[in-house]
Amino acid sequence: MVDLKSGQCVAIPTETVYGLAADATNGEAVARIFEMKERPTFNPLICHVNGVEMASRYGELNSIALLLAETFWPGPLTIVVPLLESSGISSLVTAGLDSIGLRHPKGISSDLIALFGKPLAAPSANKSGRISPTTAEHVKSEFENEELVIIDNGPCDVGLESTIVKVDDHSITMLRPGAVTADMIAEVTNISPTYPKSKKIEAPGMMQSHYAPDAKVILNFKERNTLDPAYAWLQFGPDCKEEDTKALNLSRNGDLIEAAANLYGMLKELDAAGPSTICVSPIPETGIGVAINDRLRRAAAPRESH
Repeated sequence: MVDLKSGQCVAIPTETVYGLAADATNGEAVARIFEMKERPTFNPLICHVNGVEMASRYGELNSIALLLAETFWPGPLTIVVPLLESSGISSLVTAGLDSIGLRHPKGISSDLIALFGKPLAAPSANKSGRISPTTAEHVKSEFENEELVIIDNGPCDVGLESTIVKVDDHSITMLRPGAVTADMIAEVTNISPTYPKSKKIEAPGMMQSHYAPDAKVILNFKERNTLDPAYAWLQFGPDCKEEDTKALNLSRNGDLIEAAANLYGMLKELDAAGPSTICVSPIPETGIGVAINDRLRRAAAPRESH
């Protein structure tokens, strides 16, 4: 708490990934997040709150946003709404946009926000564009040469960043898929989310290259007989068998929720072995598999300079 009040960053556990948190109303504190992450300032941050009442102080929640919050909070859903002029949120958090992404996380991070009394800007606790951390050890290795308080609450349950939706008067736009799926949102609101037509960055995780290991990533790998010995293999499902190559299986039972929870940890483990390339088995494009494939496509995209 002392670190947050003094404008420092603290690594906090959430159900999605570990976040690099700082006071969202303190511009210098938020600037430290960008500095530590080496993150471009045009990439906005999520503002973490401890409920609808706090969220309403910073963003304009219409009936659709309130329904989503009441249904899925606390949980892995970020809702992008108009920013209130009187919010006091640092413009670095919103990247100068007139909107703000709000989320109420589960567990110890929610308790910390309630105790602090103010929202926390908290992107994933890793260098920009890199694989997100799902354990305290991941955070420690990412910032091993920097002073950083890390709150260790064990592995993250979900393992993928939150779903992000932008809510307007009569529409919902899916900016980033996650554990709260489009079907789940449509069932609650009777509105089917659409996807953005432009490449404008309106929320975290929308850069083409993101979540990337050092190794090159090849998707939808099926021909294991052609696997180079210098490659690693990220598998999915019962048909995959570990052979001579370095291989890990996201879920032998074909469970997409288990695969999501294992994704970043296994990518990190394979990458640490130093392969030139990580080959990834096909992942079904259903349910949370949509979010897994979104992260994998960004991990495999041409690398951008940050």
